[in-house]
Amino acid sequence: MSETVPFTLQGPTALLHGLVDLPDEPGERPAVVICHGFKGFMEWAFFPSLATLLAERGYVAVRFNLSGTGMRPGDQLVTDPDAFRDNTYSRELAELLAVLDATGGSIAPGRVDRGRVGLLGHSRGGGDALLAAASSAWRDRLRALVTWAAIADVDRFTPEQKAEWRRSGELPVANARTGQQLALGVGLLADVEERRADLDLLAAAAARLAPWPIVHGAEDETVPVEEAHRLVGHAAGEAELLVVPGASHTFGSRHPFAGPTPQLIQALNATQAWLREHL
Repeated sequence: MSETVPFTLQGPTALLHGLVDLPDEPGERPAVVICHGFKGFMEWAFFPSLATLLAERGYVAVRFNLSGTGMRPGDQLVTDPDAFRDNTYSRELAELLAVLDATGGSIAPGRVDRGRVGLLGHSRGGGDALLAAASSAWRDRLRALVTWAAIADVDRFTPEQKAEWRRSGELPVANARTGQQLALGVGLLADVEERRADLDLLAAAAARLAPWPIVHGAEDETVPVEEAHRLVGHAAGEAELLVVPGASHTFGSRHPFAGPTPQLIQALNATQAWLREHL
């Protein structure tokens, strides 16, 4: 059985909370850092089962809450709406890079082969993972990249939304799972518009070196499957697209988790096969 150990890490602007799932095998093992998406969190639905599965396959699985979730471990609702409001893509990327750098250091010391680190991101977290894989710090070091239902563009807002956002200073956001009413601050809009080149996911697809399977649901209602085709169309090097028939944005999963669906099993099997080959 794998062991789950909590950790905290001082990120660039906030304290980050995470969990490490450790394999039974002693010594240094390959590691996979997992990045959740928008309105997700490390304990959402399939993430604990994914981490347990990876640990049972011999990987150190590192998952954490981006500070912009506004959630602490065990939370089911956003308990820090100001953190949610202040979140940006740049902040998420900086936090993911900090976790990558700490993996095998202050996170799981003595348990990680730092020459065998992979990265898996879902949805917006897939975009974060892609940017990290293309970064100067990790472009030559990351051994494998996996994205599930990844976005292909950080600018996901209509002109009308942006105009109202600037006028009111916030963009209302409803959490469909909980009914909680939240808001995004104008810092996110400024980040998208002013750092467009730095957050260009298609350019990152071309720049990254890590072998990369792009896993996407054919019936994704949140991030259309056309975005996966855009990503693979710009991807240099070793990259493959797997479109899972009948799969939604979460591969049929809900929170609380009720067990894997056939679509999630297909994504998990493809991910395991890729990691075995490359990590």
